[in-house]
Amino acid sequence: MIRGYPGRPSVAPGSQLTLHVSTDAARFRVAFHRWADGFVPMAVSGPLRGVLAPKGRPEADWRWPEYHFDVPPDWPSGVYIAHLQAEPDPEPLAIAMTSAAALFVVRGTGLSALLYKLPIATYQAYNCTGGGCFYHQPPRSLDPPGARLSWRRPGGGIGGHTFGAPDHYDDSSPRQTFAHWDARFIRWMAQHGIEAEFCTDLDVHQDPALLERHRLLLSVGHDEYWSEPMRDAVERHVAHGGNVAFFGANLCWWRIHLVDGDSAMVCHQGGPRGPQDHWWSLVGAQRPEDSLTGVSYRHGGGWWDGPRRTQGFIVQQPDHWVFAGTGLRQGDRFGADSQPPLVGYECDGAPLVPAGPGRFALSPEATACGTPPTFQPLAVGPLDLDWQELPYREQHGDRAGIHSATLGVHERGGTVFTAGTTDWAQVLVNGSDPHVERITRNVLRGLSEF
Repeated sequence: MIRGYPGRPSVAPGSQLTLHVSTDAARFRVAFHRWADGFVPMAVSGPLRGVLAPKGRPEADWRWPEYHFDVPPDWPSGVYIAHLQAEPDPEPLAIAMTSAAALFVVRGTGLSALLYKLPIATYQAYNCTGGGCFYHQPPRSLDPPGARLSWRRPGGGIGGHTFGAPDHYDDSSPRQTFAHWDARFIRWMAQHGIEAEFCTDLDVHQDPALLERHRLLLSVGHDEYWSEPMRDAVERHVAHGGNVAFFGANLCWWRIHLVDGDSAMVCHQGGPRGPQDHWWSLVGAQRPEDSLTGVSYRHGGGWWDGPRRTQGFIVQQPDHWVFAGTGLRQGDRFGADSQPPLVGYECDGAPLVPAGPGRFALSPEATACGTPPTFQPLAVGPLDLDWQELPYREQHGDRAGIHSATLGVHERGGTVFTAGTTDWAQVLVNGSDPHVERITRNVLRGLSEF
């Protein structure tokens, strides 16, 4: 048995990485790999003495033995996997592992126009290592009140146990891990020569100037948990002319607070303020997530278990630059027959009303819900009433009104693009709908100018 976790989820090139490791093996090594078009071997440590440390609880720092490694200054910015190799029989390296691996990011120097952000907070929210997470036996916190999880334990992208139903269309990796969405998108970028630097959401939380060094911030898959400083930094980036592309959904849904020197997070679920703090919407912190992304899960929905039925996306504005070269026309559909269906498993939408057969317009109440006045719905994926969740929202009762995945853009200094669905990366990589790749290229090229 061998498991581990980084002291911090990201490091600068030329600095020192601390890994905390517990093993019943007398000796182990660490093989470092960068994730690009698969694993790229970077270095292997010498033999290290193994120490078996006790397991901890999910809300507390596990304080396992420290091992320090110098990060070479010439290591490219990227997502790295530390493969923990217990001797003499190491577990084979794979992108989806529940032990013997730890994930960390090597940050860049600000030379790339494109900055890819990993959602470490969301990985940790579903990380059940130690017996609990925000979704299973959530550990309670009294000060501050709510549910509390430590980032200093195994898991958080790879190497731990993850809560959630398996993906009906791909059970090779749990949904809330690096392998499921981010690894696929990054691999596609590498295959197509798209260069980027990488960071975590903790870096955005801690370094207000980080985004100023890049033209485009990219978030993929499921970026659900945000602190106020994270959100402040991204909104300031857009206000100053920077761009953001969200190829995901259920974005900025929960509000968190980082504590213990930013090594743990608290969500006020179950605390005395409850929804007034842990949601961003008008019934919560009075900062609807729509004003950042243009859309919200409140106007979308979820389908977690089994095969889902969708109509795909219906094109609303075929002449927009996002659709350049796709050949799509008004009312055409894409993503209806892809595998998995492009719409789902969780979707973000805008407040919409019917505007004719296959046509939709922003609701008169959209601005009151937080939708930016410049938001343009470019394609709409309507959700049928048989979806497993169609959330309650302003102006509507439970499951009422139009719920959808809404692909769109808005401008507020810079431009914000949203795909409105978590599963964009899977369809992009498997090529089951060629329109998805062309739209992705248009967005990355148009907003990063690479």
